[in-house]
Order: sequence, then structure tokens, then C-alpha cells
Amino acid sequence: MNCGGIFDYVGKSEKLEELDAQTADPEFWNDNDKAKLVLREQATIKKIIESLDEVSQSFADARDLYELAREESDDDSIRDAWAQLQSTEAVTAKMEFQRMLSGPHDAAGALVSINAGAGGVDSQDWAEMLLRMYQRWGERQGYTVKLLDIQEGEQAGIRGAELSIDGEYAYGHLRSEIGVHRLVRISPFDSQARRQTSFASVMALPELDEDMESDIEVADSELRIDKFRASGAGGQHVNKTESAVRLTHLETGIVVACQMERSQHKNMATAMRMLKAKLWDLKQKERNAEIAALEGDKKSIEWGSQIRSYVIHPYRQVNDHRSELKVSNVDAVLDGELQPFMEAFLLGDEEDEA
Repeated sequence: MNCGGIFDYVGKSEKLEELDAQTADPEFWNDNDKAKLVLREQATIKKIIESLDEVSQSFADARDLYELAREESDDDSIRDAWAQLQSTEAVTAKMEFQRMLSGPHDAAGALVSINAGAGGVDSQDWAEMLLRMYQRWGERQGYTVKLLDIQEGEQAGIRGAELSIDGEYAYGHLRSEIGVHRLVRISPFDSQARRQTSFASVMALPELDEDMESDIEVADSELRIDKFRASGAGGQHVNKTESAVRLTHLETGIVVACQMERSQHKNMATAMRMLKAKLWDLKQKERNAEIAALEGDKKSIEWGSQIRSYVIHPYRQVNDHRSELKVSNVDAVLDGELQPFMEAFLLGDEEDEA
């Protein structure tokens, strides 16, 4: 049966044939950017079809082994068949989760912004904890994680940071994290050891592909370009030259910065990519009055607007206020164990759309 989405075997096979025909065209490489997009889509669909073939074959093999073992009363083979079926079920469940990542940009990498909110130095410390949490999550998933920009706090923590998390379906996962995150703990910065509630916001945007990026044109006259010496966790070399770049888009007031590369040229290119992603997002919102799932509802970074609470005192629990999932191992979550929350949110999101 055709279950749609990632399980649409017939549709994906037909699409692959169409892409194969395009790559066989002698004029295929006349448009280099378009060719790269086609090859990327071709590789993705091939991988899905191969996975479906493997799952189907594994299930058929396990079924045949079970039938034969039952006829021969071979208990060891029956157990082997059962283990193979369980393994096949786990692979299918993973593919089923990918089916929920079927948004137009879910397969893209992500640009993540983290900003401290209400709560003073505690919120800046909390923003730094969130930064580490998403870095650890990305590393756990095998993604390429790069810190693009960071604004250090005066006393501790950070005022804000920008991350690039590059890998298949990174944005599809991270759109579940968009919103305000609340921390409750005994403040390490309070001499009277009082309980403190802190807030920080997380935003995520999809990395633009070449085709989407080419739709956004930014003239030099539209920009104010500031070059400065980098600071923070970029290594000692970052302070020696004015390699950091800050771009201000004069019409919209959008500001982006990149300071984590040795090369000013590379920082400029990355900052421009970040700016175009934010301008593209703004353009999408102007076209569509419905606040999309790309950035979520804009809310104050304060009490009452949080999507998730992380409580360390007086008890220990992470509570997602959308899916109502609660986890008691706070340390594991802060170390990047976010998959249960992402899956619960995406499952609920799909049910709401059904």
C-alpha cells in the first residue's frame, strides 16, 4: 500500500526516473547551480528507495525464516526471525519519523539563534547552557556544528549566539525548538542562594539552497559593513586582525555577524548567507499573513510564553508545555538528549494537521 510521504515508493521511483533523465541530458551542466540541486535531490530519493527496498527484503527474509523454522520446530531460528523482525520494525519506525519531516524545508540544514531574555546574568548563563545543549545535540546526530557569532555577557554567560547546524533534516528537527525556554534553579550568582527563573529564546531558520538564495538580492548600497577584531571562543588568532564582519541591512534593520573564521572573506560570505536567510524569512512572512512554522510566534522572552521548562530546584524535571512530555533526567537533556521532545512535538504537530 502507498502510505504517502517517504513511503510513496511508486511516486519516488517515477521521480527518480525523471531526475535520471535530466542528468543524462548533454546540456545538464549548462546551469551549474540547477545541476547541483538536481543531483542532491537525486541522491536523497535514491537513499530513500534503497532503504525501502532493504526494509521490504528484510521483512520478507524474516517472514520466510519464521515459516520455515515453525515447520521444523526450530526454536533458535524462530528467535532469530523474531530478532530480525524487531530490527526491521526499528528501521521502519525511524523512517516513519522522517515521514513527519515532510515540510518544504525540513531536509535543510539550520541556522539557530539563541538570545538571553528576562533574568539578567542568570538568563545570560542560561543562554550559554542552551548553546552547549544544541551543540551537543548536533554532535550526537553526526551533524556539522559551527559557532558563527557570539556576544559575551558582561559578568557571565552570553547575550546571544548564532549556530550553523548542517546535516540532513537538521531544520526539520530544530523547528520543534523554536520559542522561549525557561530555567528554574538556585542562582549561582545570588549570594543569598535564592531561587531564580530565567528565560532565553531559540529561533531556527532553514539554510537556503542556491535557488532560494539567488531569489534574494542585496546591493552594497543597502548595507552597512563593519569590520572588527573578533572576541570570545574563536582561538587566540581571532584577535590579531579585523577578521570579524557585521552586516546591517539598512531598510529592515536586520543585523548579522560572523567572527569565527580566520579569513575575513569567509566571515563575510557566511554573514551574507545568514542575512539572506533572515531576509528570505521576512519575505515569506510578508507574502503570507499566517505566521509560519519557520520561526514560530514572536513572543516576549519572559514568563507565560515558554514552550519548555527546565526545573533544577525544588525538583528536577524538564516539561514540554506543548506535547506535555516530562523527563526527570535534566542533566541528559542539557547534554543534548533532545530527541524525545522533538519526536513528541512533531507527532503532535502532524496530528493537529490531520
